Formats: sequence, C-alpha cells, structure tokens
Amino acid sequence: MALAGVALAQQPEESPGKKKKQGAEQTQPAQPKPKANVARPHATAVRNEPGTMNEPAATKGRKGQASQESASPAGTENTGQAAGSATPSAEQPKKGMKGRAATRASATPAATAAAAARATPGAAASAAPSVSATGQQRGQANAAAAKKPAPQQVQQIKAQHANFRAQPKPQQVPAVTYNQNYRIQGSDQWQGPQYEVFRLYRPEWHDQGWYRSRYNRVELIGGGYYYWNNGYWYPAWGYDSGAQYYAYDGPIYVGHRAEPPDRVIADVQAELQQMGYYKGEVDGLLGPMTREALTAYQADQGLATTAAIDEPTLDSLGMS
Repeated sequence: MALAGVALAQQPEESPGKKKKQGAEQTQPAQPKPKANVARPHATAVRNEPGTMNEPAATKGRKGQASQESASPAGTENTGQAAGSATPSAEQPKKGMKGRAATRASATPAATAAAAARATPGAAASAAPSVSATGQQRGQANAAAAKKPAPQQVQQIKAQHANFRAQPKPQQVPAVTYNQNYRIQGSDQWQGPQYEVFRLYRPEWHDQGWYRSRYNRVELIGGGYYYWNNGYWYPAWGYDSGAQYYAYDGPIYVGHRAEPPDRVIADVQAELQQMGYYKGEVDGLLGPMTREALTAYQADQGLATTAAIDEPTLDSLGMS
C-alpha cells in the first residue's frame, strides 16, 4: 500500500509536463499553410515570436490577426522590401476596383453630356445653320429655275423679237479672232448625231465668191457675216474684212425655218432670264454671260454642256 501511494503521488507531477509537451507538439503543426505565408510573409514572422507558441490555437489565431493589422506599419519599416511588397498586393484589387469605378463615374457624365448635346435641337441647329440655309436656298433656286415658261409665254417672247436686230458691242462683249486650228473644247466627248456639227467644225477663211457659190443664204448679222447650212448658222470668216465681229466661233442651231441667229439668241436669252439663269441684257449676242447661262441650264436638264445653242437645248426650251 505504501508503494502504491507513492506511485499515485508521483503520477500527477509527470502528467502536466507531458501535457505541456503534447500541447507544444500540437501547437507547432497549427502554423499557417504555405499559401498564407506566401501571401503575407510578415504574418509568419509575428507567429514565430516567442510566447505565441505556448498559447492555445484559438487565442493564437485571434492574436495573429490583431498582430498582423498592428504590425503592418512597423513591418514596413523593419522588414523593408518584404513588407512593402506584401501590403500593396492585398490592397491592389481594391484600388483597381476603385479606379474602374472612378473611370466609369468620370466617363459617364461626359458621355451623357455629349449625347445630350447631340440630341439637343439647338446644338444641332447652331452647328451648321449656314449649310442648311444655303441648301434650302439652292433648292428653292433650282426649283424656280427648273420651272419653264408655258408655251404661250414662249410665243410671246418670240413675237416680241420678231424684228430684233443685234448690234455689235465689242466693249461689253469682246470679239473672238480667227484661228484655223481652233476646235470646240470638249466636243469630242459629246455623243450623238445632233452634236456632230460641233465635233467636225473647223474655221475656214474664204472670199465672197467661195461662199456665194456654195450657200444660198449669207447675211450680215450683228457685225459679221454668217452663212446658213442645214439648220445652223456659221461664221463666214473672210467674207468681208470690214465686218468680222463674232462673239462666238461655232455653229448656232436655229432649226429648218432658218430664222436669223441674233433673233434666236435673243429668244433664248429672254427665256433663260425668266427662269433665273441669265442676268444680262437681251442683246442677241452669244457672249460669255449667255454661254454661262446655257451651261447651267444644260447641266440642270441633264444635257451635254456645250455652252452653245444646239438642237437638244432648243428643243428643251420649246423653241425649235
């Protein structure tokens, strides 16, 4: 019995030591996993300090978290690069999220303002008021110009010029000069038999006998002599050296009634004037202003821009 009592008395003394050793052995495996050590290296240093190894696992976990929060500033100074590299890695996702949110917040008002500016009628109107106004004016001008006079008005115009005679005006309408190599510019691109006379036209210099022997009608019109051939009047270069005033060198279509060219030119000028194309005087001379008006009219009507009185143009004007 005495020996048994001694054995029982010694057993409590050995068990606390064993428990402490077992507790110490159990606390060591409870260290953070390698992933946690990689993510937060400064936390591992705090957990390896003396004193924390003998604490229970639950208490040590709470103290470890608290020590991590309190050790971050100090770790920045003491551990240098390790602490500096660990802390930004934990904060970077938040900064990225804040940056994206800030970008969206700053971009959204700008985009909204731009969309509102585009959608606002006042902004669109102030952006190009002159363009829209100019387009409307041109559209109105073209609509007015495209409106041709009625056949009754055309007949009135022709009646007014029944006895019309053009007079030379070299100061206002300069005369052209003879050039045997002259060709009507662009005539090679005018397609169709009605433009053939313009493609084939070549100025020729002959005396009166030559013209009289070939053409039935040779007349003095507006300061120069013209001969008539198959619906067209042509300048008779060389017929009279004292009467060679020609505002235009080329054929002038009048139709098979052989009306004088100055009278037909005056009719065309008056009609183009009513439609808004011609702004000059009705003088019966095919000068630069009349040719510009013809070009504009022909372009609007989809005709070849000959800048001359040709068969399609006269037909379009209702005067053939």
